[in-house]
Amino acid sequence: MRHLLPFLIAVTSLSATAAEPRPNIIVILCDDLGYGDLACYGHPHIKTPNLDRMAREGVRFTSLYSAAPVCSPSRVGLLTGRSPNRAGVYDWIPSANLNTIRPDNRHKVHLQSDEVTLTQMLASSGYATCVSGKWHCNAMFNTDAQAQPDDAGFQHWFATQNNASPSHANPVNYVRNGEPVGALEGFSCLLAVDEAIAWVDERPSHDQNPFFIFLPFHEPHEPVASPPEMVDAYREVSESRDQAEYFANVANVDAAVGKLLTWLEETNRDKNTLVIFTSDNGPETLNRYKSANRSWGVPHPLRGMKLWTTEAGFRVPGIARFPGQIPAGQTVDEPVSSLDFFAIFAHLSGNTAPDDLDGENSWPLFTGEGGFSREKPLLWGYFNAINEERVAMRYGNWKVLAKLDGGELPKFQNLHPGNADQLRNATLTDIEIYQVSEDIAESKNLAQENPEKLAELTKVLETSWAELVTDSPVWQ
Repeated sequence: MRHLLPFLIAVTSLSATAAEPRPNIIVILCDDLGYGDLACYGHPHIKTPNLDRMAREGVRFTSLYSAAPVCSPSRVGLLTGRSPNRAGVYDWIPSANLNTIRPDNRHKVHLQSDEVTLTQMLASSGYATCVSGKWHCNAMFNTDAQAQPDDAGFQHWFATQNNASPSHANPVNYVRNGEPVGALEGFSCLLAVDEAIAWVDERPSHDQNPFFIFLPFHEPHEPVASPPEMVDAYREVSESRDQAEYFANVANVDAAVGKLLTWLEETNRDKNTLVIFTSDNGPETLNRYKSANRSWGVPHPLRGMKLWTTEAGFRVPGIARFPGQIPAGQTVDEPVSSLDFFAIFAHLSGNTAPDDLDGENSWPLFTGEGGFSREKPLLWGYFNAINEERVAMRYGNWKVLAKLDGGELPKFQNLHPGNADQLRNATLTDIEIYQVSEDIAESKNLAQENPEKLAELTKVLETSWAELVTDSPVWQ
């Protein structure tokens, strides 16, 4: 684990000669939004005019990757800039309490207070910080037994442990700064935006420091609920009311984004605010579990879904808008990762990024400057994947998939004393390689016909994998 104090001493020296004021930063993170769920990514029916506008006025990424193919580790990776495996978050985190005991120790899993987050980095250099929406970075929510959002650097937090309950409509499980809020009226994504706006508007007038807002929406994760008038508008183009509910759910996300953008413009903040929109992982599989009947997310043209290590598991929509800084109308196919946000925000805020990040400062890809070349491969190890390939890597134009022990290594959701040796002794096998810059659907494994490239990529994978396994903590 890294320790906060020495790190912050190293990163909080601001540039005294910065020509531009430090920007406000907003990250919007959807839950289970599919790669093909937005109009600007090709959905034939869902209307997303606000996100389409963001793409026209900024940059749309076609190869943006989340940190994991499932929610909790994806969020931890985004906040720490490192593979979530290094923080010990290997899968989604189930809710627990002080009386919960699980043999795999999942009740202990949380984003620990000694993990350094991009929020702590920004707060240490004067940023006001807020999270509003779905937290899902601990098992024991709103208790001193585990670190909470404020321990991760959020000065204001309005959040749930996992999903909005009983659904996105009129949730009852939000907590504000440690105090349960009770029943609310409205839809979760709009409530999250309203909270963030109110938090900024209520700041003292003399507080001129920039802000960082993390907006992790619950939508469109089940249990899906959407405004009836939006649902009715999609009935004619839907196979069922359940599908219309999903279409309307994504449209409601777009409406929430529109409300945020309008507020930025009306308060003259839009010219100095970077807004990033993305998803924590790919779309849920329809009817994978009992209440997933409204999970109509689209992975097309990618292979797989959420929980897969193929592209659809973690290749997600990504849009960024920053008038005057990000040229309008760009489409970028170079690989970008949510792991990069830490280094990007350090650059924009005048901080120095730590040396041990897995993400890199890919800001030149946002601005169209060019000259950025990723040095580190993007690496995923997801041990509860639906497909047999538990390990994946993106390196340049290539995607690599590998099994562990020929697929014989049992699935697991956490690393604990009962399985740690199994993982550390496992061997990468059955390596597949795909040139995903040309074959986005991963339709042709080139391992046999390109043995030299296979050998090159295998060496990179084995080296990177050994480092990650060594640095993966065991929950005792």
